[in-house]
Amino acid sequence: MPPATEWILVDLGWQRLHLMHRSRILDTFPISSSARGAGERLGSEQTPRGRHRIRLAIGAGCPTNTVFVGRRPTGEVLTPELASQYPARDWILTRILWLTGLEPGINRGGTLDTLRRYIYLHGCPDAEPMGVPRSHGCIRMRNHDILDLFERVGIGTLVEIKEEI
Repeated sequence: MPPATEWILVDLGWQRLHLMHRSRILDTFPISSSARGAGERLGSEQTPRGRHRIRLAIGAGCPTNTVFVGRRPTGEVLTPELASQYPARDWILTRILWLTGLEPGINRGGTLDTLRRYIYLHGCPDAEPMGVPRSHGCIRMRNHDILDLFERVGIGTLVEIKEEI
């Protein structure tokens, strides 16, 4: 099943993202997926399962902690002062790897479409805990980890999201 090139395996049960080469783990990163568990429905705020690909890679060249809104850099860089002004904000920082589903009726099309749900791998404030589900559906990563991953994968990279491995 895995392609001969690098691919990503996300383990929601252990809250880990594995960068793979064939069946070998190259690297492992802690993540934070949805606080509402796994699911594919539009509006559910759950993390979608199944086979995906990276559709777009956004943020190359932006500084660490760049704030994104609507997939565009706002010109802001997250600081403790900015974070304290908006304590409930779901920060999308540093880099975005936007996913598209590959399985019609599961994570592609209609109300199950990962791309239309704006599901990303992205950076978040360093104060946010990793290893526990806390996101609104996306897969959050530490900023240094998303920078590392962003340099090692690209558009078209396969992403498999599973509840248990």
